[in-house]
Amino acid sequence: MLFFTQCFGAVLDLIHLRFQHYKAKRVFSAAGQLVCVVNPTHSLKHAPTRCAAAQTSPDQGTLPPCHHHEAVHDPQLVPCMCPLFSCPWEGHLEVVVSHLRQTHHINILQGAEIVFLATDMHLPAPTDWIIMHSCLGHQFLLVLRKQEKHQGHPQFFATMLLIGTPTQADNFTYRLELTRNQRRLKWEATPRSVLERVDSVISDGDCLVLNTSLAQLFSDNGSLAIGIAITTSNVGTLEAEM
Repeated sequence: MLFFTQCFGAVLDLIHLRFQHYKAKRVFSAAGQLVCVVNPTHSLKHAPTRCAAAQTSPDQGTLPPCHHHEAVHDPQLVPCMCPLFSCPWEGHLEVVVSHLRQTHHINILQGAEIVFLATDMHLPAPTDWIIMHSCLGHQFLLVLRKQEKHQGHPQFFATMLLIGTPTQADNFTYRLELTRNQRRLKWEATPRSVLERVDSVISDGDCLVLNTSLAQLFSDNGSLAIGIAITTSNVGTLEAEM
């Protein structure tokens, strides 16, 4: 009977969770927005040093892995932009999207407005939720991170980064919006380039910051829905006219 009770309780929890996701999808779909349910991933940053990934050629064979005293300085290469892992990959900016999708299996959504539904907000820090957003001919990286800036006081940091250069990022504006129980919270800013790194953006505070109490006000049964909209900035147009 105890086993049956535990199994029955687990089934009820699963049904309730699926119902909450279905309800969120139905509400936001009615508003013409695409919903992506994003599961959490614990950060696995532990590699001490980043080095170039080994490459193979028919003539030279496999290059030996670099050691800690060997520094690789190629201005045309950028490191892996995935904030979840200490990935040793390096490559050109044009192939970052392919690397994130194929190696780290990060989902990509298309559309001017989408909803980022992060699940299991109660998990301990550090925890990350991440997707890619394809819009206006460019790809963006949305990162939601639960992190302790002060011991015992976790906070949530949400930011959007353009998979491109800082100059290209200045041409866009992104908006993050949380709505629940007649409450609404908006954050609007210019996206940062992935070349500036997620850690730097969070350290600078140039992102949406939620403490635990505020996150609970906008969460529903442990899930947080963030509406995302990206538009082109008028700065480039004004400068062109001047």
